[in-house]
Amino acid sequence: MTEKYKILAKYIKDSSSETPDVETYLFVKENISKYKLKIDIKTKPLKNALLEINITFTYKDDNTNEKKSFYEITYAVIVKINDEIKEKKDLEKIILCDIPKKFLFILFFKYSPCNLISSAEGYTIFLKYDF
Repeated sequence: MTEKYKILAKYIKDSSSETPDVETYLFVKENISKYKLKIDIKTKPLKNALLEINITFTYKDDNTNEKKSFYEITYAVIVKINDEIKEKKDLEKIILCDIPKKFLFILFFKYSPCNLISSAEGYTIFLKYDF
C-alpha cells in the first residue's frame, strides 16, 4: 500500500500569549479549570499540489471576568497528497483526521497553558476526540 501523504515540513507559525499583569496571572492560576480549548483546522492550497494545514489551539475563558489571559498557537504542516487520492472523503479524512491526530497530543501537552502556568495545581486534563 502506498503512502497517502507525505509531511514535508512542520513548524510553529504563530504564537500568542496575553496576561496583562500579575493580578491576572494569579487569578488565572486559580481559575484555569474554567478555560476552554478550541481546535481549528484550516487548509490552504499551495503550488505544486502541496497543502498547508494550520492547526490552531485557542485556550481562553469565555466568562465575563475582567481578569483573563489568552493563549493561542498555530502549528503549520506542509503536506503533499498522493496523486492517487481522488475522492473528497479520503482527502477530508487525511486533512481533518490523520494529520491532526499525529500532532494533537504533542501540541496540547507541550503548549498547553496549564504548562505555561507552571505552578498551577489541581487542574484536570480531559481530552475526548472522535475522528
